Amino acid sequence: MSSSDDYVYDEASGEWISPQDVQAQAQGLSDAVEVRDAVGNILADGDSVTLIKDLTVKGANQTLKRGTLIRSIRLTGDPQEIDCRYEGIKGLVLRAEFVRKR
Repeated sequence: MSSSDDYVYDEASGEWISPQDVQAQAQGLSDAVEVRDAVGNILADGDSVTLIKDLTVKGANQTLKRGTLIRSIRLTGDPQEIDCRYEGIKGLVLRAEFVRKR
């Protein structure tokens, strides 16, 4: 049995997977959705962004002003949405077109 025939144990699923499946999973991770801000910068989890426009938050009776800093964003898998936290607002989701990477 050569080293290319070795199987890898996946602790998450509890199954033995072939090297071809490992490569396919690695390629799947590299094909992740690319999220870009208003000026074209690529965003990643944990980035800080600044608002480029005043935004009215539905359900919170609050307006986030232009220039507001949002820290440690999280990507949602949608190329146009980012999940973030801001004081007093739970579950805030912003459109990537309204932010600029800091």
